[in-house]
Amino acid sequence: MDDEELVTRARAGDLEAYDLLVARHTASAYRTAVLLGAGPDAEDVIQEAFVKGYRNLSRYRAESSFRSWLLAIVANETRNLHRSRTRRDGLVLRAAAANPESEFAEDDAVAAVLAAERRAALVQALRRLPVKDREVIVCRFFLDLSEDETVTTLGLPRGTVKSRTYRALAKLRGLLDREVVHRG
Repeated sequence: MDDEELVTRARAGDLEAYDLLVARHTASAYRTAVLLGAGPDAEDVIQEAFVKGYRNLSRYRAESSFRSWLLAIVANETRNLHRSRTRRDGLVLRAAAANPESEFAEDDAVAAVLAAERRAALVQALRRLPVKDREVIVCRFFLDLSEDETVTTLGLPRGTVKSRTYRALAKLRGLLDREVVHRG
């Protein structure tokens, strides 16, 4: 069954249909919450997003995919989390952390160390970006959302997404270039 059919059934009161939607979209909702900075509170964020999604199914219009609509709710809940914490710490990419206990051959170990350093530099640079820039980078490049999905998820006009993506990438490159020069 596709999402539209499940939404129709869930609107008619079929809780199993909504359970299927939850199962289908939990991973991407969780990834979105984590990448937008929810960190250890990501599960709470997505739980609240799924509850709000269910309560507001009547507002869902099939103009965009259910996934995009749901990820917009997740993004809003993550913003609410940031406001309630009164901090704008930003992106936590714990899922991307290397497993230090893994056994590598010598070449693999060197490659793993370099990859971990590059990943750490990227995370630090992302954390230094303003929230609005970080959100568009996360949606476009970490969640691999299309431009249309990013527009829906962030609730921004298409031109804003395009210009913000361009400027955010330039800022990110600048931060990464400074990091390379700083490290020597």
